[in-house]
Formats: sequence, structure tokens, C-alpha cells
Amino acid sequence: MQKELRLRRTQDFSLIYRLGRSWANDLLVLKALPTGADSVNRFGFSVGKRTGNAVVRNFIKRRLREAVRHTPVKSGWDMVFIARGKAGSADYHQLKASVRGLLRRADLLETVSEIEKVRAS
Repeated sequence: MQKELRLRRTQDFSLIYRLGRSWANDLLVLKALPTGADSVNRFGFSVGKRTGNAVVRNFIKRRLREAVRHTPVKSGWDMVFIARGKAGSADYHQLKASVRGLLRRADLLETVSEIEKVRAS
């Protein structure tokens, strides 16, 4: 994932935690905050120490980044995915399904018709 698509500053994470809406399932929590209609999406990933050692935490973040990269998302949002304890034992497909489910519940998953509109213009 490119650097301009990532949330990296503590102030950005704090703003989303404070003002953003939240959706959760057994593996992940999604916090999202709208930024503007035509701006790009930025993503942040948070994995706590309860999940495992540094190797496990980085492994989960890599899997989440890849799952988000392969998922079409509506533009204009800053999002933080927070891994829960069970995420350490989940495989890639479970994490990807969890990401898609949260984005669908948050109405941030881009539909096929919206993708075709963007391609046509």
C-alpha cells in the first residue's frame, strides 16, 4: 500500500478514534471518518500486544493491508482497522471476509455499478 494511502500520524488515529463511527465483529473493529467526497481513502491498522509478539502483529497488519487492497471501497474516508485477539489465529480468507463484512455494514463497500460509472468517465 502506498504511503499516501496510509494513516501514520498519532493525531490522525486520535481524530478517528474520537469522532469516527464504529462497527465490530469477532476479528476486527472498523472506525471510519468521512474526509470529503473526492479525496482518497486512507487506512490505518492497529494490532495490540495481546494478539501476540511483534512477528504476529506485523503478520496480521500485512494480511489486513492486502485484504483492503483487494477490496473496492467508496472514496473520501479515513479508516482504522483494529485487530481483536482472535485475529492472531485467523487465516487470510477469514480476515478478508471480516474486512468485507465490516465495510458492507458501514456502507463503504463500492458496488459494481459504482465501479462501472468510474471506469466510464
